[in-house]
Amino acid sequence: MPFTQTQRPLYEVKANLFKGLAHPFRIRLLELLAGEPEVSVAQLQKETGLEASHLSQHLSVLRRHRLVESQRRASHVYYRLSDPRVADLLSAARELLLGILSADGERLVDARSLPALPAARP
Repeated sequence: MPFTQTQRPLYEVKANLFKGLAHPFRIRLLELLAGEPEVSVAQLQKETGLEASHLSQHLSVLRRHRLVESQRRASHVYYRLSDPRVADLLSAARELLLGILSADGERLVDARSLPALPAARP
């Protein structure tokens, strides 16, 4: 059954959400933000090792897809998740990953060594 005129844009928004998640560094950035109320760009750069221009590009994609919000204070920019459910989505994705990799012992060990995700915020 094809999309209706009103359904197609909704599916496009949903697809764009996953496009925002479609890079390993963006996933890591979201994981870092899930653990704190907000994180400075300098701290994100330190944690990821990304060059400033690459970090800026990834953060721009995350902003465009409404996964993060930013705020400038003085000469510093701080990021936070746009919605606490983003952290829930990351946790669900981690559980799915562990389930998928359960048949592959070596990769499962690698997956279990990923940095811990914070508990979901209320």
